[in-house]
Amino acid sequence: MANNITFTMIKPDAVAAGNSGAIIKMIEEAGYRIVAAKKTILTPAHAGQFYEVHKGRPFYNDLCKYMSSGPVIAMVLEKDNAVEDFRKLIGSTNPAEAAEGTIRKLFAKSIEANAVHGSDSDANAAIESSFFFSMTERF
Repeated sequence: MANNITFTMIKPDAVAAGNSGAIIKMIEEAGYRIVAAKKTILTPAHAGQFYEVHKGRPFYNDLCKYMSSGPVIAMVLEKDNAVEDFRKLIGSTNPAEAAEGTIRKLFAKSIEANAVHGSDSDANAAIESSFFFSMTERF
C-alpha cells in the first residue's frame, strides 16, 4: 500500500487539552480513512524505541520524557498520496512557521508540544504503523 497509508499520533499535549476530536475531524474532513486507532500511554522505553532515529541528538531524552508523559492516540490513515498530503495538513514542526489552518498552527503549543506526529516517508509510515499495530488490528 505504498503511498496510500501514513501514521500519525496525537501527542500528549493535544490529548490533555481535549483537542483530539477536533484533530480527528480535520483528518477525516481532509479525506483520510482511519484504518487503525488506539489510545495508549508510551513507557519511556517505548518512546525511546519509537524515536530511536533521534538517539544521540540533544532533544532525544526530553522527547522521550514528553511522549511518555500522558496518553497518545496512534492512528494509521489511508488516502492517495497519504504521507505528502498529511505533512501539508499538519504544517511545520514549529507552529510559529506553520501555515494558517494547519493542525499545528491551530493546536500546537511549541516545537516539542506540536500536537501531532506525522510520518515523513512511505517507508517510515510502514515502520511506525507496525510499531503500534499488527495487520490483524487494522479495520
